[in-house]
Amino acid sequence: MGHPQGAAGGGRRRGGPRPAYGGARRFIRALPPLVIVGGVVYDLSTPPAYTAAPLFSAAPLIAAPFFSLLTTLLTGIAALLASVGLYVYNGTVDEIPALTETLTVLTVSALALLVNRVVRRSGEQLASARVIAETAQKAVLPMPAERIGGLQCAARYEAAQAGAFIGGDLFAVQDTPHGVRLVVGDVRGKGLDAVEAVAVVIGAFREAAEQERTLEGVAQRLERALAREGTRRHGLDAFEGFTTAVLAEIPRTDGSGTFGGFVRVVNRGHPPPLMLYADGRLDLMEPGEAALPLGMGDLAVWPDRAEAKPYPPGATLLFYTDGLSEARNAQGVFYDPAERLAGRIFPGPEELLDALVDDVRLHTGGGSTDDMALLAVSRPAAGQPERRRTMPVVPPGGGGDRSPGHRA
Repeated sequence: MGHPQGAAGGGRRRGGPRPAYGGARRFIRALPPLVIVGGVVYDLSTPPAYTAAPLFSAAPLIAAPFFSLLTTLLTGIAALLASVGLYVYNGTVDEIPALTETLTVLTVSALALLVNRVVRRSGEQLASARVIAETAQKAVLPMPAERIGGLQCAARYEAAQAGAFIGGDLFAVQDTPHGVRLVVGDVRGKGLDAVEAVAVVIGAFREAAEQERTLEGVAQRLERALAREGTRRHGLDAFEGFTTAVLAEIPRTDGSGTFGGFVRVVNRGHPPPLMLYADGRLDLMEPGEAALPLGMGDLAVWPDRAEAKPYPPGATLLFYTDGLSEARNAQGVFYDPAERLAGRIFPGPEELLDALVDDVRLHTGGGSTDDMALLAVSRPAAGQPERRRTMPVVPPGGGGDRSPGHRA
């Protein structure tokens, strides 16, 4: 493979069933006919002076935002027929109050049809906006292939805000003449400015990864790209435009795809990646020297130094943004990926990220205050089976070990 392979900000979002939400939908669907039936019962069980017209008027309004135009129309007709039928039954159909209340039900039903139309158009516009957002996301951060340069890859992007697609987290993987190179980063800030910075970093990485002989050279290219972006965007200083990032390079020993058993890493102020070995051991790849994030070169100048780490067959590299390591539970305790993953074995990077995302949701109770980007890269071992048995994060019945994977 000679073309760039990026990582999707919109990886799969896996969640469990939502029975409460399904029950609410069923209740809403049953509500309009229940309101009409309730109105009929109320009218028949009370003196003629009492009327159920407000209930009959409410039924089509309830149906308007949740049902189709035809269903809303049928609900309005049913409410109108129930209202008129009761007046006929009570012998008051020709009285002025009856005519007034019938006209009210008719008018409200017509308004309900208008509301339904407006809601439908808004829903279509929202769906269109979501499609545009997804397309933009794929253009900025395309999904990586499952296999790149002989390595197995998986990526996830978990947005803190429901329905969000794009944020300031980024990751990309690329097969180059120098080996497989990757970047994982977190742009400071939110919104379109952050997305623009993500596009700058990814674009610079794709070009530099192919052209630069060393990983240090790639880091310096990213530094210069962010400096140019800061100059173009007036008023953007170093503190507002920096990007924490970790770059890695998995070199080959020859052109056959054989890897040399190590990985080079340059860390620019980013959470350290984890090395998960085939036997369940785990190493936190802390940098030997702390370094400022990308885009802060005006504050200090020093040469980047790539650090070589062992990367044996069967091991998996896990890169992540601070949305993972800073995820808190109700007691304010941070999620510790090294502690949660130590001693666990997974059949591949996909299963690792699935279990990790579920475990973070369990830790936070389903809530999060920051986006979370994850990238896992595995080096297959010779003769390694495609899958090994794992236990779910939450075993059936809710008991047992609630950590990802199973003990080695």
